[in-house]
Amino acid sequence: MKEYSQEELRLLTEVLPNVAQELRGAMANIYIATNKLVPMQEREQDETVDKYASAFMQSYYRMYRVIGNMTDARMLAETGRFRELANDDIVGVVRGVCERAEALFEAEGVVLDFESDKSSQIIAMDAGLIERLLLNLLSNALKFTPRGGAVSVRVRTTARYVYLSVSDTGCGIPAEKLEHVFDRFLEAEHADPAPHGMGLGLALCRRIAQGHGGTIVAESEEGIGSTFTASLRNESAVNMALHDVRAEYAGGFNQTLVELSDALGMASFSYRHLD
Repeated sequence: MKEYSQEELRLLTEVLPNVAQELRGAMANIYIATNKLVPMQEREQDETVDKYASAFMQSYYRMYRVIGNMTDARMLAETGRFRELANDDIVGVVRGVCERAEALFEAEGVVLDFESDKSSQIIAMDAGLIERLLLNLLSNALKFTPRGGAVSVRVRTTARYVYLSVSDTGCGIPAEKLEHVFDRFLEAEHADPAPHGMGLGLALCRRIAQGHGGTIVAESEEGIGSTFTASLRNESAVNMALHDVRAEYAGGFNQTLVELSDALGMASFSYRHLD
């Protein structure tokens, strides 16, 4: 895992979270004002109004996704296992995310398939962070998979680890970029051009996997597709500690839409999907 310089650590722990805090307040005011100018009832009654409002919401959710990643950039400065984990069903959590995302994938013409070698598996985990990891991998897969393609989510269990993989039939990643895919936000020469984001998402995925005692690896072949596989320690929590409720990175909005927003078309932000 990359060791950060003092300048990079300050960027991760101070600069990006502080900028995110300022943006979050401004975005909240914009959202409130927009809902007063274009109430949901008007969107339901007028297709044209809903279309324009959907364009705004698409951009709004994409910005909120960036803000969420910037807020949690401080996680990247930490190492080691997360200390406060709860026993939960990893298979159920992953299945639930896939069920919520399936209709959105279908709207983009991409099949989303889920499979697990067990019906349930209890491990020590932070369910919110695991959902975030999976949604980020699903967003990347959907973004680079054309209509008619497929994305597969698999959970596989061994004695020591639970493996969570997301595979797609997309364009694949060039070999020269593959080794830098988890550090693109600090590697200017390897960063994706706009509109593919800051590159923080995959770095956060790696940190989440590491915090669960594992890691994440990427395999890809151009023109064939990519597979990202996160490993999580297959063990239960013995001592359950009380801790503060983690801040909701999605700001109370539909978490699935927030994390998939970079990959979804405007129609997904119609009033029908915003509950």
